[in-house]
Amino acid sequence: MPVRLTILGSGSAGNSAYVETDETRILIDAGFSLRQLRQRLATIGRTPENLTGILITHEHSDHVQGLAALSGKLRIPVYCNRPTQEAIQYQLPTRLESRLFTTGSSFEIGEISVDSFSVPHDAQEPVGFILRTTAGNIGFVTDLGHVTRLVLERVRTANVLVLEANHDVKMLQDCPRRPWSLKQRILGRHGHLSNEAAADAAENIMSPGLRRLYLGHLSRECNRPELAFRTVAERLHKINAAHVSLELTSQAHPCPTLSL
Repeated sequence: MPVRLTILGSGSAGNSAYVETDETRILIDAGFSLRQLRQRLATIGRTPENLTGILITHEHSDHVQGLAALSGKLRIPVYCNRPTQEAIQYQLPTRLESRLFTTGSSFEIGEISVDSFSVPHDAQEPVGFILRTTAGNIGFVTDLGHVTRLVLERVRTANVLVLEANHDVKMLQDCPRRPWSLKQRILGRHGHLSNEAAADAAENIMSPGLRRLYLGHLSRECNRPELAFRTVAERLHKINAAHVSLELTSQAHPCPTLSL
């Protein structure tokens, strides 16, 4: 059974990915407007109306911006934990088609088995996901301040992993447009991973089964794609992980579709 993954966009202004099997079509986060999501899905010949469900990692706007239209108007089911649901409902005027799960549990959406796990981020109860399919496992960890032992254990089973590489520490510290309080938040243990922290994580989760690593959630002001790529690529070279294909995601446009 073929499985396809398309990172529709990833960054501080919006995050969403699309995974499909023959009979199941899932969004992981919906951080763009319905118009944007429709345009990005159209590049791969898909439409929001045909979605089976939407997985939500946490309630920040760059992950849930399109939910009011997707779930409120199109009635697409939203899979999230209760604290995340309550935080989203506080933000949105529309009642969501919620399917609640308990953090740490596993559940099925059509042909895809979903494992959820806790991540350290400044949201109500943020999670990462492993999507288990007959073609391989796809992991998502895009907002976390540090990599816990639990995260390492969960994502080590991934064949494809979307991992945060949000900022370069020096660029963030030197950024004149960000107040010190925001810099502290980003650098904190419930903030975002730096390029070096992403490289550390990649080294610690490395396995023979990991085939592709996407770097996600890059900051437009405090990172450069080539810097993030070089930092992680040098680490992969150092640990002899030549079997892993390293890819950058983009805020502006979808990545090429990956077929597992």
